[in-house]
Amino acid sequence: MPMTMTADEPTTASAIVAGVKTGHHVLRIDGYSRTKNVVPNGQFITSRSFRAAGHSWHVFYYPNGFDDESIEYISLYLLLEDAATATTATTTTVQFTVTLLDKDGRQVPSQKANSGVFTYSSEIQKYGFTQFISRDELEQSEHLDGDRFALRFDITVVGKFRAEEIAGPVGAPYVAVPPSDMRRHFGDLLASGDGADVEFRVRGAGGEEETVAAHRVVLAARSPVFKAELLAGVPAKDGGGAVIQIDDMDAEVFRSLLHYMYTDSLPPEKGTTREEAAMAQNMIVAADRYSMETLKLMCEDRLRKHIGASSVATMLTFADRHHCHGLRAACTEFLSSPTNLKAAMATDGFGQLSCPTVLKELMAKALF
Repeated sequence: MPMTMTADEPTTASAIVAGVKTGHHVLRIDGYSRTKNVVPNGQFITSRSFRAAGHSWHVFYYPNGFDDESIEYISLYLLLEDAATATTATTTTVQFTVTLLDKDGRQVPSQKANSGVFTYSSEIQKYGFTQFISRDELEQSEHLDGDRFALRFDITVVGKFRAEEIAGPVGAPYVAVPPSDMRRHFGDLLASGDGADVEFRVRGAGGEEETVAAHRVVLAARSPVFKAELLAGVPAKDGGGAVIQIDDMDAEVFRSLLHYMYTDSLPPEKGTTREEAAMAQNMIVAADRYSMETLKLMCEDRLRKHIGASSVATMLTFADRHHCHGLRAACTEFLSSPTNLKAAMATDGFGQLSCPTVLKELMAKALF
């Protein structure tokens, strides 16, 4: 009797899935010194209600600690509104972390607290950290910027578990697609000069003329000004390429401009703080000249990091002259702190400030 061959049944798979919802909220504390001086130990300031992970929350901020044992610390508690208003035995399983942010909005890994998994109920309405960070540590860090600091709350709410089938063949291979390397390729193209069909002659740091090679189509795609200039026809050199003289821009600034046009990123900062700020200002002037709004905004953001009592007046004047609205707002916010305003007014640059609208705003804040 012949043997009957049967095909193997396909392998199936299922999973037990924990239903979770996640969300985060950033809380900024403005006027830290005032909160510390006014709110006593054991008392708190409540944040506005916010939505995250499908629920509504409040943060209780204790600038002088939750109790006697935390009097030298900042305490933070997270209140679940549902638990505070619940009339039934409803419970909510939660895990959250609180992280201090630096002045650029990045998380500071060394200043992170994790709640672990716990359950909110009508009996446990808030949960938090009595000793999140000592005030001395915060005040001595660079993360207290202009009398303000920020915290990020990452919240995970754990729902019911469910079973579900996994579709498709089990263990099927998949393709790992790497991130785009177009920026690197275009950066290499600029550095090598391969296929370049236009040359720029610009002034170097020592006053000597430098030649920088580039590609018409790349520049035309990135700037409407270059597009009109390069695709409309420019004088050709002996080899058939175009030659353009740039008389009013430093070679380093022009190279940084090309770096952005090819890689969509700014070159790393180098030099002293003053030199970095000067480069960003020169790049904004170049961005205006070649109608590159995104580059201008990126340089405004870089300049924002250099705002200080000794530089804010110069920054404000520059922002008004070049219509840098974001930079102007950052300067005004910096000066909204009485401590910063007093320090800035003591500098020579503040006396030469030529922004009447800003001065009126600052005087109004100082009076009221």
